[in-house]
Amino acid sequence: MRLLTLVERHLKKHGVRPSRFGRVAAGDPRFVFDLRRGREPRATTITRVAGFITAADAQATNLPATSIMDARR
Repeated sequence: MRLLTLVERHLKKHGVRPSRFGRVAAGDPRFVFDLRRGREPRATTITRVAGFITAADAQATNLPATSIMDARR
């Protein structure tokens, strides 16, 4: 699954604003807007953001966090 798709689903599911998500997950309030315009983040950023989403989803459902399959697909 592509990172942008993963992020967009997370934003919709949790009602989070793109700038808030970017600031918390990637340290960049423009992160989501830049992804939408074609930004290709580094592998370490993809891993960090995918891990953030996994942990947030697990916390929301009270399940143990497991890694998301390759977010670059």
